[in-house]
Amino acid sequence: MAEHDEITDNTANEADQAMELTLRPQRLSQYLGQERVKKELAVYIKAAQQRDEALDHVLLYGPPGLGKTTLAFVIANELGVKLKSTSGPAIEKAGDLVALLSDLDPGDVLFIDEIHRLAKPVEEVLYSAMEDYYIDIVIGEGQTTHAVHVPLPPFTLIGATTLAGQLSAPLRDRFGIVEHMQYYTVSELEQIIQRSSQVFNTKIEDQAAHELARRSRGTPRVANRLLKRVRDFAEVKGETAISLATTEHALTQLEVDNEGLNQTDRKLLRTMIEGYHGGPVGIRTLAANVGEDIETIEALYEPYLLQNGFIVMTPRGRMVTEKAYLQLGLPLPHSNE
Repeated sequence: MAEHDEITDNTANEADQAMELTLRPQRLSQYLGQERVKKELAVYIKAAQQRDEALDHVLLYGPPGLGKTTLAFVIANELGVKLKSTSGPAIEKAGDLVALLSDLDPGDVLFIDEIHRLAKPVEEVLYSAMEDYYIDIVIGEGQTTHAVHVPLPPFTLIGATTLAGQLSAPLRDRFGIVEHMQYYTVSELEQIIQRSSQVFNTKIEDQAAHELARRSRGTPRVANRLLKRVRDFAEVKGETAISLATTEHALTQLEVDNEGLNQTDRKLLRTMIEGYHGGPVGIRTLAANVGEDIETIEALYEPYLLQNGFIVMTPRGRMVTEKAYLQLGLPLPHSNE
């Protein structure tokens, strides 16, 4: 079984994860962006501390790379408690969950990433743990089968998901605090890029930081990843600070266009336009055509394409917009009028 204290991230390798840890802020005051979420959490945390109670359970949802894991660590730091981290797929049976929860001290935080992927039997055991701080589990076989009542210390569960719609209603309803993580503004991403460049011991020109932020899909993880690659180009050129010209050249080489669309984004749009006359196209058909699984498309690509007006959702499936044709340099479909 996966080691529970490690942060699981299927989209980054171990080196990227280590770098992300160095970039992570430790307090709400250091956390850039998500202003509404921060203000609300600051109130909830202060109130819980004044009552000397565990913070209510928190659900963080939104597209990948927006800082849900980072925010979980920040919440634990603000509360002054320990955090244990795991992921939905790593909790294979009820006994794994009991082991995790039994190891918590009063007020501690259990962070479950990809909580929508919890096995149903594990999720059902979690209900009583969240509501009443106990778990009843059945052990033994045959005539030796018996229930064991396991009391738990008051704790805070922080769940993170990119697909809130896949959470069951009973689980979702047990979260007292539900926060939607929004895409970052260009200005917020510029601040993150400037901060990250300091961590990397790299200088970046203001214009270059702006261009990088503009093409980072509203996502800090993307901004930091692109910054590292652009830094490589600048170092090879011998620049003392990353220039706008080098940034534009590097992003062209990385196939990130002026709207932040990458190769897969464009493949999705081209498939819909060239194979299905712009749609509507069902998600299963689209996934089969581009060689990506449905969950990856729904979590990683669709939110940005929808948010920025490249596709729209209809009852029959996804359809591309005029903006998508223009971005790809393709002729607009002929009007039937």
